[in-house]
Amino acid sequence: MLLIRPIQGSDYPALLNIARESGAGFTSLPLDEQKLTQKITHSEHSFAADISQPGDEGYLFVLEDTDTGEILGTTGIEAAVGLSNPLYHFHKSTVVHQCKELGVFNPVEVLTVGNDYTGVTEICTLFLREPYRVGLNGRFLSKVRFMFMAEQPKRFAKLVIAEMRGAADEQGQPPFWNWLQSNFFNMDFSAADLLIGVGNKGFIADLMPRYPIYVNLLPESARRVIGQVHENTVPALKLLENEGFNHRGYVDLFDAGPTVEAQLKQIKSVRQSHRAKVVITADADARRGQNQLAVCNCESQAFRATVSDDCRFDSESHSLWMSPAMADALNVNDGDAVRYLNLDKGAK
Repeated sequence: MLLIRPIQGSDYPALLNIARESGAGFTSLPLDEQKLTQKITHSEHSFAADISQPGDEGYLFVLEDTDTGEILGTTGIEAAVGLSNPLYHFHKSTVVHQCKELGVFNPVEVLTVGNDYTGVTEICTLFLREPYRVGLNGRFLSKVRFMFMAEQPKRFAKLVIAEMRGAADEQGQPPFWNWLQSNFFNMDFSAADLLIGVGNKGFIADLMPRYPIYVNLLPESARRVIGQVHENTVPALKLLENEGFNHRGYVDLFDAGPTVEAQLKQIKSVRQSHRAKVVITADADARRGQNQLAVCNCESQAFRATVSDDCRFDSESHSLWMSPAMADALNVNDGDAVRYLNLDKGAK
């Protein structure tokens, strides 16, 4: 059985392995022992905290195969970004150079550094290990965050963003960074990426250009990747676009990957996930459904979620019928509330 739960201290070796596999550019999981340990501890405290409004909490989940105990992937949520460390983005916009006397009207694109997303919620750290990128695993790992947010709305902001990994060349170097490095930074991409990953962002304010950058003055290799995602990130972007996320011109400072956003209440999986009462039955025919359902309990620190077609929503009793094994995995009893979401493609 696949189970998503909050990360715990014993998951450190698995998280370190995921950090290695994710490679350069996956800023939210730096290959740094102290930072990874801090992320686990911070997540444990966040899940345990009694929250009335979003703050500096960070929630990290793992996807576990309960049959083998192996950790297959991870995903996370930052409750309110930019409060303790500034969150920087470029915003691509248009300015017009016009001279009526000469009959010149020239719109040009510019990149401007800003902190417009301060205080919003960020979904992040979505990584599914290569052998397990099959079936509904990625969909489940992505959507479980929205189920948790739907169940715990006080913990999160009204606006939700996701920073998508930007395009890279065959050597793993972002073409946009190559231009930025040659003009403003005297360090390679992996060094800058690690500094950001461990929370040391002061060099950005010190070295980043302070004035708008005219896009048409950039080399063609840098221009063409602005707003483009890494090839491995395309499936994740499609999932978010299907949820209602859209790109409003904000891109990452270093690789120019797009940041997408959506209002929490308008996210598809938030709107389409619902609560139901648990009915536990050993009768396989009674609980057999026609859809793959993601189901989670309504807890925070003891949060659990799984996915199965061996459960069925009964509209007459407004209840979800499930097996004893599934109920045990979710730590729920008869009459408890759970939240469910249809994971099948095209589900409404």
